[in-house]
Amino acid sequence: MKKIIVTGGLGFIGSNLIETLLKKNYHVLNLDKVTYSSNFYNTKEFRWSKKYKFLKCDIGDKKLKKILFRYKPKGIFNLAAETHVDRSIDGPKNFIQSNIVGTFNLLECFKEYSKKYKSKLVHISTDEVYGDILSGRTSESYPYKPSSPYAASKAASDHLVYSYVRTYNLPAIITNCSNNYGPKQHPEKLIPKMIYNLMNNRPLPIYGKGKNSREWIYVKDHCEALIKIYLKGKIGNFYNIGSNKNLNNIQVTKSLLNISKDKIKLGKKVKILFVKDRPGHDMRYALNSNKIKNELGWKPKTNFGQGIRYTFNWYHENKAYYKSLSKKDILKRLGKK
Repeated sequence: MKKIIVTGGLGFIGSNLIETLLKKNYHVLNLDKVTYSSNFYNTKEFRWSKKYKFLKCDIGDKKLKKILFRYKPKGIFNLAAETHVDRSIDGPKNFIQSNIVGTFNLLECFKEYSKKYKSKLVHISTDEVYGDILSGRTSESYPYKPSSPYAASKAASDHLVYSYVRTYNLPAIITNCSNNYGPKQHPEKLIPKMIYNLMNNRPLPIYGKGKNSREWIYVKDHCEALIKIYLKGKIGNFYNIGSNKNLNNIQVTKSLLNISKDKIKLGKKVKILFVKDRPGHDMRYALNSNKIKNELGWKPKTNFGQGIRYTFNWYHENKAYYKSLSKKDILKRLGKK
């Protein structure tokens, strides 16, 4: 029996990863501390599966070690993290606690567990640790230069994981992925927020002049990359995961506008609205993902045109997803400081 633990499995990427793992016949234990971004709607398709189990648990909790020894996973995917830049501007403390202190506790527990049982930890991080990349693409050897408290907390967690590999021979791998999009993403993020506003006759707010560029990858492609890294990746290595496809916020929003016209009648209030930029907003992220392609034979399968249509259709067909969330969390502007 192939047992896997996914931390943060009620979130966006975590729940999509669990779904992918279950389809590949893994048995999955989902550990999630259940915060505002956790959503049981994300696991409704498989919550009754005999191969799936959920436990409420913070990775910073000391009982984590007992869970590891009881469940005996062959692998752990660590996606438990605070992830929203705007929230980290308003309140960095939760990011330090979850992303750094929580990761430290996970490492301490896994250090003891991995001495007795063969297993592997895949720590999932972000391209934001590299900071503003105005030209070119960042390879795994590129220096970290995070701009936000969120990115800094993820950078610190990456350094912690690597230090445990070097010092304690911990069987761990670190991944840095570009911007994900797809089903089940919290509408504090750009694409699901725009889809919500399109469906509810609201303006489409874009920071600054809308020229901020991100590399976009469909979440299912990211999940396939993570599993390939778990199976074939080298211990102690970093792997960038990206699509090589950059779009700025205006381009993304216009793509959604074009798709929505075929699905819904747009209200009069639906129009692009430029709003005050957030502090320290990086202009561009871009990854060089040649390593995972050359070493492990992975490449993304979903182009942006396909992926953004799949994404819009999912939200359009799952309006109850938005109803499962606090309206304040959908609409409130954060990160103005």
